[in-house]
Amino acid sequence: MAKLTKKRKEANAKFDADKAYSLTEAAGVLKEVSYTKFDSSVDLHVRLGVDPRKADQMVRGVVALPHGTGKTVRVLVLCTPDKEADAKAAGADHVGLDEYIQKIEQGWTDIDVIITMPTVMAKLGKLGKILGPRGLMPNPKSGTVTLDVATAVKEVKAGKIDFKVDKTGIIHASIGKVSFSPEKLAENAIELIQTLLKLKPSSAKGTYVRTISLASTMGPGIQIDKTTINGL
Repeated sequence: MAKLTKKRKEANAKFDADKAYSLTEAAGVLKEVSYTKFDSSVDLHVRLGVDPRKADQMVRGVVALPHGTGKTVRVLVLCTPDKEADAKAAGADHVGLDEYIQKIEQGWTDIDVIITMPTVMAKLGKLGKILGPRGLMPNPKSGTVTLDVATAVKEVKAGKIDFKVDKTGIIHASIGKVSFSPEKLAENAIELIQTLLKLKPSSAKGTYVRTISLASTMGPGIQIDKTTINGL
């Protein structure tokens, strides 16, 4: 087992690792135990009672967080010339097509989200090996392949995120920053959890939401009391 740092020991002493907290309480504790010098991201981890190996239990979707993520999201829009002005007006950081495809082929991936159009997707097929591992490949299910690129850009900039259950059955999603108030972090978390409840696969048996925890970058995980959340 890795040796705990002095700061991590101090953080662990400020809360009860065996206690389950309400979301607002956990967010308050999280702010106290965060010891990074930068404004850490806050992640929600939800263990689901699903088998991701089965296609009908692959939980994935999108959610618009009411208070955003606190991150500056760099957006590239790959579109036809007639959509470029709309994309730029909506706040896209980079707009174009062939020149950006060439840059990506050469290794450029200094972006967080790529939005494109259905008619352009065929050109992106050759970029799969570069974009896929980085989670940058546009997908209709996440709303990043659309004819309305301007709306998609605005939603991403406002805090729309996509999520997907990993191979161990856990959803990991960034829901804000430590600088957020406990109430805003709790409201963002509830929005994601309620979205997950709506996506429950009909074939999933037993307890759907098994555990929930909240953690900041490099900080300890804080257990959430499910009974304090409506619908659980």
